[in-house]
Amino acid sequence: MKALIQRVAQAKVEVSGEVKGEIQQGILLLLGVEKTDTQDIALKLLEKVLNYRIFSDENERMNLNLQQVEGEILVVSQFTLVADTKKGTRPGFSKGASPELGEKLYDFFVEKCALQMPTQTGCYGADMQVSLMNDGPVTFMLEVN
Repeated sequence: MKALIQRVAQAKVEVSGEVKGEIQQGILLLLGVEKTDTQDIALKLLEKVLNYRIFSDENERMNLNLQQVEGEILVVSQFTLVADTKKGTRPGFSKGASPELGEKLYDFFVEKCALQMPTQTGCYGADMQVSLMNDGPVTFMLEVN
């Protein structure tokens, strides 16, 4: 499971012109699910995301996590994150979860996240338009095993 997280001043996701999720200060999280992922892996990744210190403290050092700044999170499914790009010029998706497993683990991740903080989402599997104002820019790829 992979999460590309971006510290944002604001972000939103739309489907067919309708806003599905929108946040102000917080994290835009693009979530990629692999076929070997489990609920335990999802919980480990969520813990890492929520505790990752990417927000500035009073000394302008990245020492604060999302909960400490009372931020929000926007979780968007992004199967292309798990693409194999090592060879050639066309991505391979053999590592990606099936649509059923991907949606199940995405929903699980979102459900557990929402128990801990304000959470918005996109629509799993939909053609989405994501817009954001990256704060920094600050962007990290997080993975757990």
